[in-house]
Amino acid sequence: MMWNWWFWLCLALCTADQYRDEAVRIMNETPLIDGHNDLPWQILKKFNGQLQLSEANLYYLEGTHTNIPKLKTGFVGGQFWSAYVPCDTQNKDAVKRTLEQIDLIHRMCQTYPETFLCASSPADIRLAFQQKKVASLIGVEGGHSIDSSLGVLRAMYYLGVRYMTLTHNCNTPWADNWQVDTGNDKAQSHGLSEFGEEVVKEMNRLGVMIDLAHVSVATMEAVLSVSQAPVIFSHSSAYQLCPHRRNVPDHILQLVNKTRSLVMVNFYNQYVSCQKEANLSQVADHLDYIKNTAGPEAVGFGGDYDGVDDVPTGLQDVSGYPDLIAELLRRNWTETEVKNALAYNLLRVFDEVEQASSHSVLPNENFIEFSELQDTCRTSYGYQDYSQQDHSHQHRPGVLPVVLTLPLLYLWQP
Repeated sequence: MMWNWWFWLCLALCTADQYRDEAVRIMNETPLIDGHNDLPWQILKKFNGQLQLSEANLYYLEGTHTNIPKLKTGFVGGQFWSAYVPCDTQNKDAVKRTLEQIDLIHRMCQTYPETFLCASSPADIRLAFQQKKVASLIGVEGGHSIDSSLGVLRAMYYLGVRYMTLTHNCNTPWADNWQVDTGNDKAQSHGLSEFGEEVVKEMNRLGVMIDLAHVSVATMEAVLSVSQAPVIFSHSSAYQLCPHRRNVPDHILQLVNKTRSLVMVNFYNQYVSCQKEANLSQVADHLDYIKNTAGPEAVGFGGDYDGVDDVPTGLQDVSGYPDLIAELLRRNWTETEVKNALAYNLLRVFDEVEQASSHSVLPNENFIEFSELQDTCRTSYGYQDYSQQDHSHQHRPGVLPVVLTLPLLYLWQP
């Protein structure tokens, strides 16, 4: 009887090692791309963004889910770092604060060039894979960061931003957030406003991925009908398994399949189990469910590390990814399905977003109506309804006088 027990125990341990070894082999070939990590926010809070402080050294950083050794142990080869600022910056200093977080991500690459390669294209990610570095991409978390300005959106694209979450936990003047679905917030746009559609179209033109994590279901539906390119949910899970309004309901998963879009599963316990505690197996359940409902090309990883406090047992930090991959292999995921989820699904969406972009088309110069903005601390230069101000010394917005245009055209001649 004792020998029988030992036999089954040894068999279980050997099998477990087999799946873990297979996960390591696969991840050596195809590193993981994660859709959302808030380490830059932690660096801001802990060190006011000062990377050169000795205690901010990313090789030895403590008290976070993420540091360089953990990334290497987790076989993370691509990371969308979140340029996040809270909703209370909206209509205040959101743009400034977001620019500082974008700058911080660039400084991470400059401070640790042996580890991080700042990336802004699928080709850059593939290059980072070849060089065994972490492709470091920028995602802006919350449309409030552009202050309802297509010009700011474009400027952030030029600085390397390659996805924007349309809302965080608050409405923008042009899109509704997920708390509308709970009744804790009032619908303003009932999905997308007319200007919200212009934001989506300009993101398509530029090649900025549209992220629908944090938005209301009506906003999801509106974007999926307007966007000419696939979209992502950078850190969301399956509503059917955990009915939290931050998760993706089944009818949206069907649209994700139809539009060749992508859901990157969130590890926050409240979105995994709808309880304070969760475990690795339950995260695998979400990955299974999305793969089976939306298709194997529609699933990825968006851990939300360093943006949440409670993460599942077995996935305490970014080093735990190989154990999750081993669990998927144990559940009979094929090597192709695993590699797709690790990297190729995101690369495919990124490629298609770039293919749908059109930089030969002139930028969208539409603007949101001034009446739709909170104007406590803002000026109204450029708007047509500011009759009380003296504009005799100003040119019309967007119009360059002919006297300046002709010399410039002469100078630009090849």
